[in-house]
Amino acid sequence: MNIKNGVLLMALMLAAGPSLGLERPDVTFKIFQFPADQIPRIDGDPADWDLVPERYAIGIDQLKDTVKNSPIDTTDLNVTVRVGWVKGLNRLYFLYQAYDDYWDFSHRDLHNDIFEIVVDGDLSGGPLIPQMRPDKETNRLEGTDGHFQFHGVQAQNYHILTPAEDKSWTMVWGANQWIDQLPWANAASNYNFKPGDSGHYTLECWITPFDYAPYEGPARAVESKLTEDALIGLSWSILDYDDVTVKQGEYDGFWNLSQKTTMYGDASDLVAFRLMPIEADLRAPIQALWEFTVLDMDRRLIAFKDTSYGEVAAWTWDFGDGHTATEQHPIHQYQESGTSYTVTLHIEGPKGKSRLSKVWDVMIR
Repeated sequence: MNIKNGVLLMALMLAAGPSLGLERPDVTFKIFQFPADQIPRIDGDPADWDLVPERYAIGIDQLKDTVKNSPIDTTDLNVTVRVGWVKGLNRLYFLYQAYDDYWDFSHRDLHNDIFEIVVDGDLSGGPLIPQMRPDKETNRLEGTDGHFQFHGVQAQNYHILTPAEDKSWTMVWGANQWIDQLPWANAASNYNFKPGDSGHYTLECWITPFDYAPYEGPARAVESKLTEDALIGLSWSILDYDDVTVKQGEYDGFWNLSQKTTMYGDASDLVAFRLMPIEADLRAPIQALWEFTVLDMDRRLIAFKDTSYGEVAAWTWDFGDGHTATEQHPIHQYQESGTSYTVTLHIEGPKGKSRLSKVWDVMIR
């Protein structure tokens, strides 16, 4: 296959839809968008999440025990998860609230009740652990090489320990052990029980999805760019231990949202989540917003794009050089070089008026 045909094939694959290959294709879960002035504080107090509508809550009824096929018994285990994001930040926020009749966290190893998150920010799909590579028998990326060059690099797995008493809050299952630290992740929890007790547990955390997260550190890492209305691959599982005498791996249940056990190591087995816009009742009925792109600096040609929300019936642009336009997305050619301009967009609709000026953002070389 030549390069041109390869690029064409990739374009056709992307056009076919990013949820291609994900589990549960009949359902798309929603990620709540927090306004920029209401970002949740990571302190274990869920009050910041009160503004999140109930329809964003994902309960244990959406999970399935794919290892032991245990029936749902909310007197034994009951969990609710909400996921949020903030436009402009490549972070996923989680509120995990759970009741368990037996919290198991006294061991020093992975014999621990676990909330396991797997994320594939760019929907690249495929295995994220060397053991699941289809060519693992012949490929050289085995053993140590496979771990450092492949494990968790393009999709990430977090074993969050619930609770993480005297332990790191999560075990990153991959070579990139730096991704669970600030400024790429943070967590806080709240609980009042001892190992073996029943009780309620609250976890707040955020993580950064990465398209590329190499083992050697963040210098060459590429964060997944989170954009409004886009889909990402995401799932979680709950590993429920109810007996301190059993061995690691002999848990009572493996509840997972994907409803396919291999979601822990294959990003194609995740489910689709959509990054939602801000809820209408959390913003003004109409608000002017805009951005610009330099089409040709030598010709001083600038494209302006209206990104306002609300019902807009009329646009008036003031380009700061004595010229105006009434198009929604105008292209304007400035006459003078070496000048910065203050540009203003005025909008009007049935529910009011709004305007936004950007002071000296537009600079002509």
